[in-house]
Amino acid sequence: MKAQLVVDGRHELGEGVLWCERTQSVFWTDILASRLWNHHPQSGATRSWGMPERLCCYAFTADADQLLIGLESRLAFFNLATGAIAPICRVEDDLPTTRLNDGRCDRQGRFVFGTLNEDPAREPIGSFYRLNTDLTLERLALPGVAISNSICFSPDGSLMYHCDTLDKRIMCVDYNLPDGGVANRRVFADLAGQPGSPDGSTVDAEGHVWNAQWGGARVVRFAPDGSIERIVEVPAGQPSCVAFGGADFSTLYITSAHEGMTQEQRVADPMAGALFAAAVGVRGMPEARFGG
Repeated sequence: MKAQLVVDGRHELGEGVLWCERTQSVFWTDILASRLWNHHPQSGATRSWGMPERLCCYAFTADADQLLIGLESRLAFFNLATGAIAPICRVEDDLPTTRLNDGRCDRQGRFVFGTLNEDPAREPIGSFYRLNTDLTLERLALPGVAISNSICFSPDGSLMYHCDTLDKRIMCVDYNLPDGGVANRRVFADLAGQPGSPDGSTVDAEGHVWNAQWGGARVVRFAPDGSIERIVEVPAGQPSCVAFGGADFSTLYITSAHEGMTQEQRVADPMAGALFAAAVGVRGMPEARFGG
């Protein structure tokens, strides 16, 4: 199974792909260019919006024109129609080398995200957080992280998946416990010896985890027991994030990047930074919208 080119965006760091069922279009971000992108497959129209900082993650809300956005230093609301930004809160001002990174709404409509340490030493000083629907921010009781990724949730919302990309393991915790916390952290999938490292993930309607593997030129579908069920080849070396879309949610959209590549590597990997799609014959689920 192989992904096909959709938009040759040549993004340095394409990420955070999400499908909007209301507009039947796909959104993603080029983090390092500080731009949000949108493509409507039926019409072929593509557009973008500039951001005041690097746009690292985001979520849909009940208002079709309003997004919850995770900029490099803060959370805010962004209006697609007017471009207005309404600040919510700043994040990790006490850690000057970190920025926001991966994020996704849980099944209860709360926004869960993590941070990334940009210092070359990559010490795991970042954290995972949850923005509740009353706009209060809490740190989840999870170990420190250098590069947060793979945040996604089981169909019933009882499990949360996440990773530190440098660790090459996707982890799982019991989630949405009566006290609102997390517990029983364990290894879901170990990528040691596998090509690439775990980046963005999503969960399909059958409870399988789909993970984009940075440096591995592939997306892997993991069964609920963590075994590899299938592999989708991506014609770019650094796939970064995945999301289900299309009218019946059976199309897997995949972002990619050329961050860190030399000129020679880019010549050898000409579609790095593009948006891809694959008809995988498995249905995903609509993304949860932020409930605040």
